Amino acid sequence: MEHISSTPTGLPDNAYKELKQGETYRPIMDPTQPQTEITPWSVGWGLVMAVLFSAAAAYSGLKIGQVFEAAIPIAILAVGISTLFKKKNAMGQNVMIQSIGAASGVVVAGAIFTIPALYILDLPANFFQMFAASSLGGFLGILFLIPFRKYFVRDMHGKLPFPEATATTEILVAGEKGGAQAKVLVISGFIGGLFDFAFSAFGAWSEVISTRMIGWGAELADKLKIVAKLNISAMIFGLGYIVGLKYSAIIAAGSFLSWFVLVPLVSWVGDGLASPLGATATKLISAMSAEEIFRSYVRQIGIGGIAMAGVIGIIRSRKIIAGAVSLATKEIGKGGANAQSDIRWQTDLKMSYVVMGLLLTAVLAFAFFYGDVVGNAGHALGGVLIVLVVSFLFTTVAANAIAITGNNPVSGMTLMTLILSSFILVRMGLSGSTGMVSALLIGGVVCTALSVAGGFITDLKVGYWLGSTPKKQESWKFVGILLAAASTAAVIYILNETFGFKDSRAMPAPQANAMAAIIQPLMSNVEAPWVLYLVGAMISLILVMVGISPLAFALGMYLPQELNTPLVLGGIVAWWVTTRTKNEKLNNARFSRGTLIASGFIAGGSLFGVLNALLRFFKKDWGETMYAATWAESHPGEIVGLIAFVGLFAYALWDTMRAKEED
Repeated sequence: MEHISSTPTGLPDNAYKELKQGETYRPIMDPTQPQTEITPWSVGWGLVMAVLFSAAAAYSGLKIGQVFEAAIPIAILAVGISTLFKKKNAMGQNVMIQSIGAASGVVVAGAIFTIPALYILDLPANFFQMFAASSLGGFLGILFLIPFRKYFVRDMHGKLPFPEATATTEILVAGEKGGAQAKVLVISGFIGGLFDFAFSAFGAWSEVISTRMIGWGAELADKLKIVAKLNISAMIFGLGYIVGLKYSAIIAAGSFLSWFVLVPLVSWVGDGLASPLGATATKLISAMSAEEIFRSYVRQIGIGGIAMAGVIGIIRSRKIIAGAVSLATKEIGKGGANAQSDIRWQTDLKMSYVVMGLLLTAVLAFAFFYGDVVGNAGHALGGVLIVLVVSFLFTTVAANAIAITGNNPVSGMTLMTLILSSFILVRMGLSGSTGMVSALLIGGVVCTALSVAGGFITDLKVGYWLGSTPKKQESWKFVGILLAAASTAAVIYILNETFGFKDSRAMPAPQANAMAAIIQPLMSNVEAPWVLYLVGAMISLILVMVGISPLAFALGMYLPQELNTPLVLGGIVAWWVTTRTKNEKLNNARFSRGTLIASGFIAGGSLFGVLNALLRFFKKDWGETMYAATWAESHPGEIVGLIAFVGLFAYALWDTMRAKEED
């Protein structure tokens, strides 16, 4: 039996350090003894979290193009609830609540990139398609990752930082302190949720304010097509705090290039034209507003930038991909996860189960593609092979990226999957609407697999540090995936029925719109604005040369300006509260409290946003009877909205600065 040193108080000193020769790591929970992990309490709360946070994350992702990470808020709530109910042996159960519930964010992150594009392109779409693509992708993400668990979480101990897993582990260890943190999260959640609900459900004030509300601003927008906008949502403001000033500034810089440089430039160039510019344009540029110029021309430049940023990410990961293939071959060849340990803390699902699971998932994927998508055995088999090969190649890339930076480059890998699958399917004789449906669903399965793999490695690392049983995490993760997939599919359906995703201000679904714009010319005879794509690609290459994140900048170019500007304000708050004193402990305490408040704004705004969508879905005349549209769209409504947002900003700053060093 492996020798394990004595148990220290809290996390061991070597939890985050590389182990010396002969040194071992011993988790908090005794690795040689059974632990209370799977109970009706842990499974029940885990499934509740999976449903709630799937709904919230789906709304957030389709609204602002960003899926907030559910693992940390779920960990906080798990600790708070267990403390409130005075649960015994809570740590093992809290890990399971977090692991099962965290399926929500990763499934949503996989689904929103591609699935809504079916609606955007007016293609056949139904609940079963969305559920099947998300479920199959989630299963592949788990199964392909299991053989590499020991490599990432044990063999690389102390060599990979695991930033998100570290934060989640510290919360779970905090115990009683976590209960107080849960209170902050819940209060800020209600404040942010009610704030957003006031304008989104009732039109108490304008959601978007712009320089048009003052005279000179309206004249500037009309003559020079220069307009500044701000979405006052608490959810987006909170996201800006989490993102931080550096990346929020890069995103905003991309937006400012689009709106303050490119839109006026296109307006000036096209002002004297007697016909629309470009094959897809139907209106003279001189007759367009700033918003119409952005949608027709400038946004396409952003799409080109996003595409090139994805290609750059893949090129940069080429060594990791090669290493992943070699590692997978070695692990599977020597039994991988089937090499069981006597210690509970190191037992995975048997490799025979993993192989059978992969075969069963492949068969189900074939049945899905054949029966519900293409109706051709050869095309269905081609789709399954694309899914399996690409998911296998990129699964460990996703896990490695999460372990190093906490960010999963799933967007670039999904984009490459769509291009690759479109190229192959067209040469197999599959094009047009059926080809687009096939490529998007293939992309949906792969995207979810990579997202789940990246998120699940975080759960497994948390379990390793604390002493959970890996095979229990792996087994019950499948249940969380199923429920999260069903919840995500339902929310996507409801949001589309309520708001729509195509050219929608209320629900812009930015990633899905980008994917739809890219895949349409690949699968049909519609002429694509390749020159605009090329301009965006060149901008991304230039950004790489000067050391700026091309993906963040290009995403800012593509997203509507009003969704980018509040990110900077949230980032400013994060910078301000951590630079007011030279006391690092106090700065850290303030930043941590601000993170809880921002997470509450995001979760509360998202959940109340889903509630608003449900109300409008079941009460079709809500907009006419309950929503004050005339007031919300008026200049006085914008002024009231600005005042309300200043109040929200002041509250976030005040509450964050209340943190004390001992916190």
